[in-house]
Amino acid sequence: MWKVILTELKKHIPFTTFGAFTGIAIIFFLPKISNEASSTLFFIFHPLHVFFSAVATASIYKLNVNHNKYTLLKMLLIGFLGSIGIATLSDSLIPFWGESLLDLPNKNVHIGFIEKWWLINPLALTGIMIAYVKPTTRLPHTMHVLISTWASVFHIVMAKTSSLDLLSHIFIFIFLVLAVWIPCCVSDIAFPLLFSKKIAQ
Repeated sequence: MWKVILTELKKHIPFTTFGAFTGIAIIFFLPKISNEASSTLFFIFHPLHVFFSAVATASIYKLNVNHNKYTLLKMLLIGFLGSIGIATLSDSLIPFWGESLLDLPNKNVHIGFIEKWWLINPLALTGIMIAYVKPTTRLPHTMHVLISTWASVFHIVMAKTSSLDLLSHIFIFIFLVLAVWIPCCVSDIAFPLLFSKKIAQ
């Protein structure tokens, strides 16, 4: 299992780096985007992140487990915790850490599954049910990684009130990589495999 996880982490470095560059491009080319617009975009990309993460996490579990009558219940628990928990870490908590270190004026933690519980929690459950009916991993995981980057970006953009200097852009780039690379691979790959009894070849 650990060999699979390490291989996946290595494979995701280029794509995660590309995603982080798109995030920096958003900040650079939209320097005056309002806090309201950033908040709206965050609460578009964050729920989408949760949805695709739930599909990928639950699919990985179903494809690698010996099925029994408790499979659906286990998928619900693993898919929900894996998607909601890691998405909150990736999109909110790690970006907030970066905002705090940069001392951005409007820094705040936006916990989506509480603030928009009526939207995000049902999307997670919908993603799990899709995985139960027809498990798939490649597209949901790819979308998850890219959309997670954009959710993290707009969480950071909500916290600023003016343009950022070059050093801040470099710092944010590093945090975007950290916010997406390890958490997304953990939620989609490592977390469901920890509860599996076999690994698909």
